[in-house]
Amino acid sequence: MMQDHFRAALESLDVALVRKLWRHVMPHLPQPTSDDEALICAHMARTVSRAIRFKLRAYSHAWLVERGFPSQLPDELKPRAERIFPITVSAVGIAVRNVTPIALAIRASMEHAVLDAGVKNPAETKRAIMAARAKTRKQLLGVE
Repeated sequence: MMQDHFRAALESLDVALVRKLWRHVMPHLPQPTSDDEALICAHMARTVSRAIRFKLRAYSHAWLVERGFPSQLPDELKPRAERIFPITVSAVGIAVRNVTPIALAIRASMEHAVLDAGVKNPAETKRAIMAARAKTRKQLLGVE
């Protein structure tokens, strides 16, 4: 009976119920300290559980990978899961015309801007890159 409740909580991603059942069924194990942590654990549990429908396991696999968390989905199921929920990889390209010390310094400031801004919002990332470029050009060359 408890297994059915736990499976239903995982299928619906009912974080509050997952935490409650976890405390009741597995009090000897470390407990999630927040709803966010419990959600991550629930997605991991969904990827590993054969009792969960495959489409839900595939979604949890994609959710975890997208956020940089490990998926417990067996390797042989990953290609099938990634056909259902393709994984998007974000990237940023930065180029300078030459490799002079000034150009390399400008490129470095643009790289730091990407690391600070991230790559989830392309418009925000581009603004950050161009602002870093302009600031460094002004500092090194006195031009905007």
